[in-house]
Amino acid sequence: VAKAMAKGANVDKLAAEFADELDNLGVRVANLEKKADNVKITGEVRARYVSQEADVNDDNHDGTLRSRLWIKGQVNEDWSYTAMLQNTQSFTNDSENAGDEGVNFQRAYVEGKVGGLEVTAGRYNAFFGNGYVYDTRADAVEVAYGKDIKVRGFAGRGTDLGEDASYGNYAGAEATAKLGAVGLTAGYANFKDIGSAAVQTGLDNAIWYVGADYAIGDVALNAYYLKGDASWNDVDLDGIDDDGFAAGITYKGADAATPGSWGLFANYYNQGGMTYIAHTTDANSFPIQGFKGWGVGANYTLAKNIVATVHYYDTEAKVGEGDDQRLFTDVVFTF
Repeated sequence: VAKAMAKGANVDKLAAEFADELDNLGVRVANLEKKADNVKITGEVRARYVSQEADVNDDNHDGTLRSRLWIKGQVNEDWSYTAMLQNTQSFTNDSENAGDEGVNFQRAYVEGKVGGLEVTAGRYNAFFGNGYVYDTRADAVEVAYGKDIKVRGFAGRGTDLGEDASYGNYAGAEATAKLGAVGLTAGYANFKDIGSAAVQTGLDNAIWYVGADYAIGDVALNAYYLKGDASWNDVDLDGIDDDGFAAGITYKGADAATPGSWGLFANYYNQGGMTYIAHTTDANSFPIQGFKGWGVGANYTLAKNIVATVHYYDTEAKVGEGDDQRLFTDVVFTF
């Protein structure tokens, strides 16, 4: 069989039958392995409970079970396709359809190479400004070049704001540099027509940001400065802060593959309303006023592929009144 394979004969069935023997002979069955692994299905189930005390909303609690199914297919050596189906069930008493929510097709994108360029296109989770600017779904394309010094450009439409609404059409670029333990980031993103025609047409925002991160041993630090320029129907917005900063620190971190591993994290935010579009934290109840506050948390791997996280946030609006305290408890199962 090994000699036949060396001559290019089609002996996949025999190669599968004698895979162990061929491996002992040092013969790689690469073509067979590629066919067997052409499509991979993985998943994630997150059970979450949130307790909230806030001025902006009535005090409440919310329990959800989010299921995600990822499907990845290899198109060829350079290109792959990824899709993700998601179902979120709510178990709060006042939910009209508690436990009976539908399944959404949340991701569908391709990744590949064109010459020296890395390309991502389709519906995927767009992430820039370390999530302090944007971290959610988008119909977009991005192109990146480089390794230790990388430049990427992106353009698309933010699609995760709600029915008949969006985070607008956007375009921008981000450059990152890795200098030993230090990382540097600078970027720009320009959003047009945020919201919906029925609520707020013509809301635009252009955001500049710079940041740095530093890792030493088990500790990682990051800090970002951000500045926005928002307008409504080409008239500059007044009364909303246009700059701000955010910083974070992590110690170790739970590894799903290593039972008993754990980590700690903390963040501080002081961001004006013009400095973010879809912030990475789930604890932000102030979409345009800006907010300041802090968050702390810990994660722990209970068993292989089962990670528990507890995190608490205390934030308040920078413009007007309003405060928000939230306690999150998560258990995530991956397979």
